[in-house]
Amino acid sequence: MRSIWNGAISFGLVSIPIKLVNATESHSISFRQIHLSDGGRIRYRKVCELDGEEVATAEIGKGYEEADGSVIPITDEDLARLPIATAKTIEIVSFVPADEIDPLQMDAAYYLAANGPTAAKPYTLLREALKRSRKVAIAKYALRGRERLGMLRVVDDVIAMHGLLWPDEIRVPEGVAPEGKVSVREAELDLADALMATLGEVEMDSLTDEYREAVEEMISAKSQGGFEPPAEAEVEPAGGKVIDLMAALEKSVNAAKASRGEATATAEEAQVTPIRRKTAAAPKAVGGKKSTSATKKTAGGTGKTASAKSTAKSTSKAASAKKTAATAKKAAPRKRASA
Repeated sequence: MRSIWNGAISFGLVSIPIKLVNATESHSISFRQIHLSDGGRIRYRKVCELDGEEVATAEIGKGYEEADGSVIPITDEDLARLPIATAKTIEIVSFVPADEIDPLQMDAAYYLAANGPTAAKPYTLLREALKRSRKVAIAKYALRGRERLGMLRVVDDVIAMHGLLWPDEIRVPEGVAPEGKVSVREAELDLADALMATLGEVEMDSLTDEYREAVEEMISAKSQGGFEPPAEAEVEPAGGKVIDLMAALEKSVNAAKASRGEATATAEEAQVTPIRRKTAAAPKAVGGKKSTSATKKTAGGTGKTASAKSTAKSTSKAASAKKTAATAKKAAPRKRASA
């Protein structure tokens, strides 16, 4: 990889010669401006305002425009001679835990490559020290005419540097948050947690730029003369529509599960909070008293009922026999007296 800056890392009294290499690259598709009537390219030409002549890149320098419109020429030599330590040095100023760096400050990313055999040992020393401390290094460096802030960390076996914005370059988010007091129910948070758990984690390497792929396919089809524009998708306007948040969360959980081949949950299952069910009503009173006719339909209960019926039947037969005998006894003396 081609280096964009050569210098050294200043680690106390240790100096580590390094080369700065871009760690990222853009894969976005770029377009040219054309004349719609004939397809001709539209180009920008750099023209001097004083003489109207087009100027070559080699003849273009930079200058600082003052309030009155006058311009002060500034050369690369002027900038290189500035009395700052970071002109050719990445100066480490402190080591801090990585979570103390606000992601909003993150800017461009670079790899720091050891520049020459003599740089291997101090480079490795700094890399291993960063690994063991589990911290990142905060540094200052100068690049493209200005001093910058950077964060050094270890990526695999390489020291990487993220350019950082200065703290005063981060804007305060005034007027960005929703206005007024908005309350969120626990049940809604529970469903949001369930959705987050269902979506789970993703392999970052598996993510692709689908828009770029679609544009490439369109360009390929157009170049072969076989492109047919797809039907325009109907898109509902965003905002201003009141939605049932709970229902939307439940549908989202089910959709995420379905995409993973999991069984979808019903509304009751998706609802994380327990559902309170009504208890069975007590037996209704008959004639001012509670009804006792209901019996348990168990084997034991059936046996007891049958036994009670049998006993009652035997008692009834015995009482009938006694009554018959008593009647016969009373009738007998009457017959003897009449004789």
